Amino acid sequence: MRKLMLLLAVGVIAGCQTPLPPVDPNMAWVDFSTPTPGGELLMAERLDNVRLTDGRFFQVTPGSHELRVRFDFEVFGGGGSLMTGPVERLCYLYIRYDHFEAGQRYLLEGRSLGFTPSARLYNAKREIVAEDRDMVCLT
Repeated sequence: MRKLMLLLAVGVIAGCQTPLPPVDPNMAWVDFSTPTPGGELLMAERLDNVRLTDGRFFQVTPGSHELRVRFDFEVFGGGGSLMTGPVERLCYLYIRYDHFEAGQRYLLEGRSLGFTPSARLYNAKREIVAEDRDMVCLT
């Protein structure tokens, strides 16, 4: 699993060297954030059940959309003992929002509390406009 995380990290670093496309004023833009630095990776996976080629953001038409993000994070104390190393979790979170507006920027924040991940979508005023409605964790 560590090899997978390393591969993802290398991919993200390589992807960060590619400039982001220009923001289309006729679409909404969704950035990502995690509250704790390091050890967490949040990436765009699917938009309306269509796989994306660039996991660094969502750019969506106005209206209703379902976002699926991949959230990788570590949890310490797995296996019932605080002495064990970190346990890596891979989860997919689903967020549906019906009111994306053209020209607006949104922030999707992923966080974890123990083994439980969650995501919130914020508008430009930092108001919560949607939360994850479903999740699937593979590890």
